[in-house]
Amino acid sequence: MTKLAAILDQIDSGSVLLPEFQRGYVWNRDQVRGLMRSLYLGYPVGSLLTWETRADGSLVRGQEATATPALRVLILDGQQRITSLYGITRGRPPAFFQGDERAFAGLRFHVEDETFEFYAPAKMAGDPRWIDVTALYTRGLEPQIGMLNAHPATRPGIVSYVEHLARLRQVLERDFHEEKLTGADKSVDVVVDIFNLVNSGGTKLSKGDLALAKKCAHWPEARAAMRVHLDRWEKEGFSFTLDWLLRVTSAVATGRAGFGSLDAVEVADFKQALDSSARYVSQFLEVAAGHLGLVPGFRRRARPPPICPRPESRHDPGRETLAALPGPARPCCH
Repeated sequence: MTKLAAILDQIDSGSVLLPEFQRGYVWNRDQVRGLMRSLYLGYPVGSLLTWETRADGSLVRGQEATATPALRVLILDGQQRITSLYGITRGRPPAFFQGDERAFAGLRFHVEDETFEFYAPAKMAGDPRWIDVTALYTRGLEPQIGMLNAHPATRPGIVSYVEHLARLRQVLERDFHEEKLTGADKSVDVVVDIFNLVNSGGTKLSKGDLALAKKCAHWPEARAAMRVHLDRWEKEGFSFTLDWLLRVTSAVATGRAGFGSLDAVEVADFKQALDSSARYVSQFLEVAAGHLGLVPGFRRRARPPPICPRPESRHDPGRETLAALPGPARPCCH
């Protein structure tokens, strides 16, 4: 059993991190609020599964690679819960964070009703009973007591309010059962298989998440490389999902858009297919934007380049399938 406070301190020290094959943070505010309510009431919130390893730093998210691999504990199951709790109690996301931090920002606790809600000015402004949960953890109990005691409306109930706040702070002392994978036999491939099995429940992973986890086992930077393209397109006004880009890459690499086809694709071929896919999509978006005036930053070319490989590239399996992919802004082929 490990106390929550100890886990958060280990994240601060860099000894608890995430493996690169993990997806990013995907929880919403309802899930965050439900987690805090369960912890406050003493309900079960699940155990943690971790992997103790000296894996190279390239396999670890949130820390630079080191010449001598250090012993680290990587969270396999429990990332969403621990990330939420870190964000609420520290007031910032952890170093390994990838996602939308607004999901855990602005949580309030009603000291009388003992309920959790996210900040709503129309409802909470001017009401001292709504306590900033993050401020309670980062600044301590004393400032909150002083504020409640200074207000005529909350002074009569100060004793029970302080009890509620103290109970909320005690969440940091909550024990989490931790199952730890150790040993030289726990290779990245073995751990990815365990990760995929464990994550068949909870917040459901998509088939793309699982396929990419396998690929990251052999190319840890795969997710980050894909995010570079997605972020660039997002800045240009086009929003695509990671699953969609993975399907495009699968189509270019194998001729089929299904995720299962990626199992047999070697890392070098996957890298080449990703580069080609990104080039095809960017060319298509540039042509579409130039003709339709979608993005001011794009310049229309007199003779736009083809989206798919030229006819002499007869053996590119992505030619016939790229146009049939699901999702917005589908490239077309010759």
